[in-house]
Amino acid sequence: MTEAEGRKQLLFNQWDIGEVQITDPGLVRYINLHSMIVPHSGGKYTRQEFNKGNMLIVERLINRLMQSEMNTGNKTLAIRIVKDAFEIINKKTKKNPVQVLVDAIANAGPREETVRLKYGGINVPKSVDTAPLRRVNTAIYFIAEAVYKAAHKSKKPVSACLADELIAASKGDVKTYSVNKKEERERIAKSAR
Repeated sequence: MTEAEGRKQLLFNQWDIGEVQITDPGLVRYINLHSMIVPHSGGKYTRQEFNKGNMLIVERLINRLMQSEMNTGNKTLAIRIVKDAFEIINKKTKKNPVQVLVDAIANAGPREETVRLKYGGINVPKSVDTAPLRRVNTAIYFIAEAVYKAAHKSKKPVSACLADELIAASKGDVKTYSVNKKEERERIAKSAR
């Protein structure tokens, strides 16, 4: 083992984040892949709105999973859910789970949305391009919502639901909740052009 490999920090002491490639050039700035052993920054990036782009993408997913009714404030539980899901992803796909997460975010983030403009007394929907940070935020929201809906009133563990959602979303499968919601938003935006 070389000296550089000895100093390399691995996420959850298992997965190397340095080998992850971001294929969507618009998201490179907002998907942060600085390695930490355990993704917990202690609120360091909460001072400004755009500062969340500097947070590790895995920690952003963990924080989003914490915002449901079941996991509110339980960061250790959310970390364990993500860690177990990453192990399931690694067993099923033989890929780096962080790469699967990045691909899922790129596939689940809508490129186009609608806004409401008011002309006189009527509201008119208008199609606009989505900012890259909003694409990442929306993709993480869709994935977390899909996990909550899949695990709610189901015997399947949350980590298995998260793993299935990430694997399918990384492949761009339209049958998954997150990619389906993205397609729905883009379809509405296309009709409002």
